[in-house]
Amino acid sequence: MDAEITYLHHSSFAVKTSGHFLIFDYYLDEPSGCGLAKGVIDPKEIKDENVVVFASHRHPDHFSSRIFSWRREIPKIRYVLADDIRTREPASFLSAGQTADVGGVAVRALKSTDLGVAFLVRTDGLCLYHAGDLNWWKWDGEPDADNEKMGRDYRRQIDTLKGEKIGLAFLPVDPRQGNDCLLGFDYFMRTVGAERAVPMHSFGRTKFYERLKSDPVTADYRDRILFYRNRGDRLSYTKNPG
Repeated sequence: MDAEITYLHHSSFAVKTSGHFLIFDYYLDEPSGCGLAKGVIDPKEIKDENVVVFASHRHPDHFSSRIFSWRREIPKIRYVLADDIRTREPASFLSAGQTADVGGVAVRALKSTDLGVAFLVRTDGLCLYHAGDLNWWKWDGEPDADNEKMGRDYRRQIDTLKGEKIGLAFLPVDPRQGNDCLLGFDYFMRTVGAERAVPMHSFGRTKFYERLKSDPVTADYRDRILFYRNRGDRLSYTKNPG
């Protein structure tokens, strides 16, 4: 097993590799002591890990300043933040197109179609992608021109990933988009692809993802989708040989 994934809530996940503990877009907190079993980060449980915390943008469903309090418990902790997040806390701030190496974790930022950035991350032999709010956001009631521009902007960013060998991809599939919820997911999987894809951005409505098991759109890559239901659910990723 090359990585263990824990679903924390919405677009937030922890990914444990052989040498690092990565946390993405954490915001929904509860009293400490609950631990990862309920999808809550208790810094005491990971105090000996090499922790890198990512926040893709400042929206309150992707970022909480609570993450900075973990410094008190975790000596080896670093932060990689989109540059729209305003804080004086020590961190690596990235805008679209920038890169950073943070304690053996190489990061590239892509421009979001909303706020902030998406992250392409390489560490411990794993390449993973976390979209943040980079998605093909098509909304009923929006002008056609706006929806068409959104599609172009999304495809332009995803096309920059062509040729990348991505092991894990965390991709928005938002129930609020109704029948258009798979536009971004499907384009990514057909254009770039990933060994395993994890749907996210459901605001806890994970039962919605059952549709991916039968929707004709996903037929060609359905066996590569990882599913979860409850906060704290753990998933395993093993890199394909070759």
